[in-house]
Amino acid sequence: MQRILIANRGEIAVRIIDACRTSGRTAIAVYAEPDANALFVRLADEAYALGGTTPAQSYLNIERIIAVAKAAHADAVHPGYGFLSENADFAQAVIDAGMVWIGPSPQAMRLLGSKVAARRLAALVGAPMAPGTTEPVHDVYEVVDFAQRHGMPIAIKAVYGGGGRGLKVVHTIDDIPEAFQQATDEALSAFGNGDCFVERFLARPRHVEVQILADHAGAVRAIGTRDCSLQRRNQKLIEEAPAPYLDAAIEQQLMQAAVNICKAADYTGVGTVEFLVDPDGTMSFMEVNTRIQVEHPVTEQTTGIDLGIAQLDLAEGAAVERVCAVMREGATRGTAMEFRINAEDPSRGFVPFPGVVESMRIPMGPGIRFDSGVTDGSGISEQFDSMLAKLIVWAPTRTQCINRARFALEQLHIEGVPTVKAFDELVLHSPAFTGIDDDGNTVPFNVYTRWIEEELLPSVSDPNDLASGAPGARSAADTMVEAWIELDGKRMKLGMPVQFTGFGATTATSATPPETPTEPAGAIHAPITGTLVRWLVADGESVHEGDALAVMEAMKMETTVTAPTDGMLHCQAQPGQSLAFDAVIGTVQ
Repeated sequence: MQRILIANRGEIAVRIIDACRTSGRTAIAVYAEPDANALFVRLADEAYALGGTTPAQSYLNIERIIAVAKAAHADAVHPGYGFLSENADFAQAVIDAGMVWIGPSPQAMRLLGSKVAARRLAALVGAPMAPGTTEPVHDVYEVVDFAQRHGMPIAIKAVYGGGGRGLKVVHTIDDIPEAFQQATDEALSAFGNGDCFVERFLARPRHVEVQILADHAGAVRAIGTRDCSLQRRNQKLIEEAPAPYLDAAIEQQLMQAAVNICKAADYTGVGTVEFLVDPDGTMSFMEVNTRIQVEHPVTEQTTGIDLGIAQLDLAEGAAVERVCAVMREGATRGTAMEFRINAEDPSRGFVPFPGVVESMRIPMGPGIRFDSGVTDGSGISEQFDSMLAKLIVWAPTRTQCINRARFALEQLHIEGVPTVKAFDELVLHSPAFTGIDDDGNTVPFNVYTRWIEEELLPSVSDPNDLASGAPGARSAADTMVEAWIELDGKRMKLGMPVQFTGFGATTATSATPPETPTEPAGAIHAPITGTLVRWLVADGESVHEGDALAVMEAMKMETTVTAPTDGMLHCQAQPGQSLAFDAVIGTVQ
């Protein structure tokens, strides 16, 4: 297995290229038209065009990828994460074409890809689970019956869902009909299958993962845990290994359950088993991700195992024990944290912003790692994911890791697109996350899956404090110029209002500013640069302020557009139309 075709892009493609080059293998990249000059294309040993500008035309085009893999004389295909990485049909197509699939078998992928089938398997091996259905529910009456037997709240989930799509949390029985319809519609739109199941909803759980490795001889080993509770819109933002403040007995139970599930599924390769852990100790199996995870570096830093190379070696037939030989008696070391550096604006609800990375200053130092798919001048397309890079920080203790992460984020500087850096810094100073209050006292670790939405963000008095260069955002940094001076031999930073400098902004004594074009009354502005997916209200209908009017999508995230006032809706933009941030898409008059 020498020539590895990487059926992916961006940061994960760069990561697999590194694994190939480090292990002496040839890395072959494939790319869509917007990625022709991307970093991963330049770093690969060879690169081949897929053609097309959208995911469907390129990284989701099975027939085209297989054809290119054959033309490139690839021995194996690595799917990365996202796109086709959990598509059993793609895995089978690779195998049928005479190449090695770097991942579990198509049979295991189909079994574990269905959340209902995976729950049945987990129940058979005795894995901990909250009450839930082991078959899809067919109508509202089944959901109501479940709620009456097990109590509220409940979660309605897409059988083939992920990333929060096709997931609706319901707190009252009266809301079940609407939530069930929304979940099935969303699941059908996102995954081509509207099947949903129901489970008892845990209100304040942590999201804990177990990393497993499995070989072709049937050996399965769990090598550690990760905490991925810091999420927004069910999308992870910050991850940590090992999961902190987790009772040792619970940790062992989760790791054993993960091993049992993967053995029962005849799993091979690298995978992740996900659980919810309630404050009262209740544990509930969620799903198995049949691929490498975005957050795999924190496990690498705490175990010493290169999971990229491990995937290649396991696919080639290596034994788990050989792959894990670098771990000393199976023990992890220190603490590692990963910060996803996304091109999103937290001050506007984490909406993604395509654009161009004008410049990037990367943090450096002991224990600091920066996995990136972009560099200066890289274009960030609305067609693809918003993640620019991952900042990974390791230290011998958790407190040292937090301090080192603060220092690393202080060094990080990206211009051209907004990022979540200010949000990350806010988390790193929150006692609920650090476990230490402002007076240095120990306080409980209090992070859970909805902590960001329910507690952290509501505590921010001015959302602009989280702005980091987004279009239209204006913070103190926009009106200040910084310079370094020496005062009595000590180097100090001086901040000066920009209007006193004579450059960088129009001063109060400058010429009259140009007139701003008049916009129509009741204008509806695009909250993101992206594509209008659909109108939720028909043209000419009456709406109220705050009503959901339309859905836009960019970087694989959907954003709802709401009514600015009461009145009648007049649609201007058409579904499928690409729109710039702040563009007028219609009016309410």
